[in-house]
Amino acid sequence: MIEVKNLSKHFVIKKRKPGILGSISSLFYSEKETLKAVDNVSFEIAAGELVGYIGQNGAGKSTTIKMLTGILTPTSGIVKINGISPHEDREKNAHQIGVVFGQRSQLWQDLPVEESFDLLRSIYKIEQKKYDVKLEFFFDLLGLKDFFHQQARKLSLGQRMKADLAASLLHSPSILYLDEPTIGLDLLVKEKVREFIREINKTEKVTIILTTHDIQDIEFLASRIIIIEKGIKAYDGNIKNFNKLLGNDSVLNIQFVEKVKTLTLPKPFIVKEKISDWQYIVKAPEKEPLSKLIQVLQKKGIDIQEINREKPDLGEAVKKMYAKEGKI
Repeated sequence: MIEVKNLSKHFVIKKRKPGILGSISSLFYSEKETLKAVDNVSFEIAAGELVGYIGQNGAGKSTTIKMLTGILTPTSGIVKINGISPHEDREKNAHQIGVVFGQRSQLWQDLPVEESFDLLRSIYKIEQKKYDVKLEFFFDLLGLKDFFHQQARKLSLGQRMKADLAASLLHSPSILYLDEPTIGLDLLVKEKVREFIREINKTEKVTIILTTHDIQDIEFLASRIIIIEKGIKAYDGNIKNFNKLLGNDSVLNIQFVEKVKTLTLPKPFIVKEKISDWQYIVKAPEKEPLSKLIQVLQKKGIDIQEINREKPDLGEAVKKMYAKEGKI
């Protein structure tokens, strides 16, 4: 569905010295610097996949999305979306993709949402019956009916994001690019948007690339992540493998009946953190049965009140990777 091979986008930036003299001298001569926003990135995404594309600010996420949509022309490399080169055939590519930029809206601000949608229906030449079915789908999953007749500029951030999501999917695209779709939203609206994204991926088989700084978005929606750091692909694979790669296994949260001032355990169990004399966080490989640990503790005369296995924190794993400057 999406093929990216040795993709690069470099920007030439002119350096200017400060002050009036600097401005005058720059008219005749100025130093130039090449900024490698995206540098030799390759990946493939199959139909129906939902992939998290993450990285720090300035890592190259949005630049990649803009090349995939055809907004930017690559400096070098190959991009194919369903066999189409986005920047060479933008109109044909536009009919097969939907795009949501969290900080920009595709609605006409002075028009009601209903009229913006009607304009999009005309632009994409959507049949009225199909359009009506789509609207009912959005009314049901997003609650769009509650603000469908309101002016776009009068919508709350959450309402605007829901309307933008629906607008990007009116023409039934096979691919959806989401750039920070939950930025600034409250918890309830975030949950609604996440559920909607998951639903269209599951029922409509829409291929989705999601860029976000909210790790919870990724954990809730994606099983595969691509991490880009300073324009270079640092990781591409399963979230579970990424956690294991950085030693970020699941942990056991154990609460005891009585005080345990010091807890010593045999390998592979390791005490990661002491919360209190009654509670410890223990690092344990997922393959290790809990019964083995319980037996060890019972032999020591330690009674367990409650024990829970907590999944690895993806956010912590990403922080570890950044601390290592992308050297995995």
